[in-house]
Amino acid sequence: MLAGVALLCCNCRKPVYKSVDEYPVKRTNVREVVYLPDETSFTLWSPNADSVILSIYATQQDPEPIVRRPMARRVDGAWETSVVGDWKGYFYTFLVRESNTKWELHETPGIFATAVGVNGHRGAIIDMNETNPEGWNRDKRPELLSPSDAVVYEMHHRDFSIHPTSGVEHKGKFLALTEFGAKTAEGHTAGIDHLEELGVTHVQILPSYDYGSVDETQLALNRYNWGYDPVNYNVPDGSYSTDPYDPVCRIKEFKQMVQALHKAGIRVILDVVYNHTFDVGSSNFTQTCPDYFYRTREDGSLGNASGCGNETASERPMMRKFMLESIRWWAEEYHLDGFRFDLMAIHDIETMKQIRKMLDEIDPSIIIYGEGWAAETPLTDEAIRPMKANVKLMPGIGAFSDELRDGLRGSCFDDKDPGFLAGKKGCEESIKFGIVGAISHPQINMEKVNYSREPWAVQPTQMIAYASCHDDMMLTDRLRSCVKPAKGKGVIKDDELKRLDILAQTIILTSQGIPFIWCGEEMMRDKKGVHNSYCSPDSINAIDWSLKDKNIDLFMYYSDLITIREAHPAFHLGNADLVRKHLQFLDAEDLVVAYWLKDNNEVGDDWNQIVVIANANRHPVTMDLPTDGYYLGIVENGVVDVQSMPIYHGSVTVAPQSATILACY
Repeated sequence: MLAGVALLCCNCRKPVYKSVDEYPVKRTNVREVVYLPDETSFTLWSPNADSVILSIYATQQDPEPIVRRPMARRVDGAWETSVVGDWKGYFYTFLVRESNTKWELHETPGIFATAVGVNGHRGAIIDMNETNPEGWNRDKRPELLSPSDAVVYEMHHRDFSIHPTSGVEHKGKFLALTEFGAKTAEGHTAGIDHLEELGVTHVQILPSYDYGSVDETQLALNRYNWGYDPVNYNVPDGSYSTDPYDPVCRIKEFKQMVQALHKAGIRVILDVVYNHTFDVGSSNFTQTCPDYFYRTREDGSLGNASGCGNETASERPMMRKFMLESIRWWAEEYHLDGFRFDLMAIHDIETMKQIRKMLDEIDPSIIIYGEGWAAETPLTDEAIRPMKANVKLMPGIGAFSDELRDGLRGSCFDDKDPGFLAGKKGCEESIKFGIVGAISHPQINMEKVNYSREPWAVQPTQMIAYASCHDDMMLTDRLRSCVKPAKGKGVIKDDELKRLDILAQTIILTSQGIPFIWCGEEMMRDKKGVHNSYCSPDSINAIDWSLKDKNIDLFMYYSDLITIREAHPAFHLGNADLVRKHLQFLDAEDLVVAYWLKDNNEVGDDWNQIVVIANANRHPVTMDLPTDGYYLGIVENGVVDVQSMPIYHGSVTVAPQSATILACY
């Protein structure tokens, strides 16, 4: 068969392929519905189908369609038809029939529905222009000169605003992030103002497309889920809208959220989950083209690198094209500023590189990073997996550093395993590796770094620095589980817990990678020790905003440290050669990590010399300073003070379980 040319069976005019991998790829975009007031056209890529019938319904609940229309097969594997007249407000599905399949086929809105009814069972015919809030055409991404300038705040819509203390009206909804002026009980900022005051540059929202585990017709039941169970990838989930029955509402309110965050100077990153689907048998992928979009073993069983029963096949041309077009849709239609790839190692390097290239053409400041691992081994060659070790092959794409995370707080697989913060010796080299951004550095002994025996980042902006995220214990919970009290009895006290929280975040926020904060860390939120709270109730997941009132000193420390990072280029050099030139580690005793940022005037920083010392010991440590200058005490013992700064010369004593930052001009 000639490349790009399908052979047709003379009887049924069905393309004949030697294997599923020879299915042709639709050359134009993957959009399946194009609405115009005088005609709506429909296209579905389903090359192995015997027939495809378009059904149009007057409402999303009607049992019978008002139109059934056979679609015509095209040589490229797509089916098409059009209906004359104005069909705005109607609903549609495709009925795909394929005789040689193990799956029982049902109606589907297709793989690229961009508007759906309640629970996403039927696609909706809408005018996308009507989803744009006022001023949407003037919406612009906040300035980001370099990814090294980014500070990311991960959040779940419901966690962030559902609690009675959140101070917002639209609790648990997209619109919660449009309400300026929200306050805690004691008058501190909440909601979007909280994020603006904190100083983060990006908000990473957990999966917000249409997902399967929450019934949008039963929202009063308050069923909770993170959303890692995709159904319709290219339309917002209705549970976060004020009216899941209105196809326009969820789209418009999502855009209002993005617009409001942009007005606050905050970019928006979407957590995307292309690696698996909620279900296989009833998924839109299977209903459209069985067996094509998933990887299978030789015996026909499904791969399970996601740990959710299936894994998608990004290396197959149409799945790759789907991912590219989906990312493009969110970047252009919804003005999104970044993408976090769930279990990124399940995909393939070429697909990720093509996504990076496409986004560079749209806006090179859009950032991409992901989890550089999988739940189980993917059914691909290791050489093509975009796992952490292969990040060096993907310029402009980052990954999370579990070396730094577990070096700080202990193994994610053992709650009782202490890390650097809990006084475990031998973690210092892993901390250093995280501080430089997972690049090669002459002072780091990779033999002593956990998990990695060689650097995996080419540039420090390819490493995400974090202490906790959504799918593990909160930092406070983790420390409670592994830090033994000084007297060996009971549990860690809150004052020590706060000191260690501050110590951890000082390391994160002064690292050369991209800092990442899980929502609530800045106010000592906990989840009562629950790790995987993906379906736990609000009593576990909701942020109690009275915690901010109780821990306003902690919040202000985070905010002040972010301000310092932003103001001083030495903390985010953004270039591996500059890091190797300007960052030098200092000799220190066990449970101390210290480094010197030197000659910083060369990179435009008015603090020409900076010393950072992190002391995890329960006793103070005294260290000699690397130059004979006079240093100002910027950060000491959990306090940021750029006004009444003490002066140090020769040496400095660092308090127990704390960090010190000194600077001289």
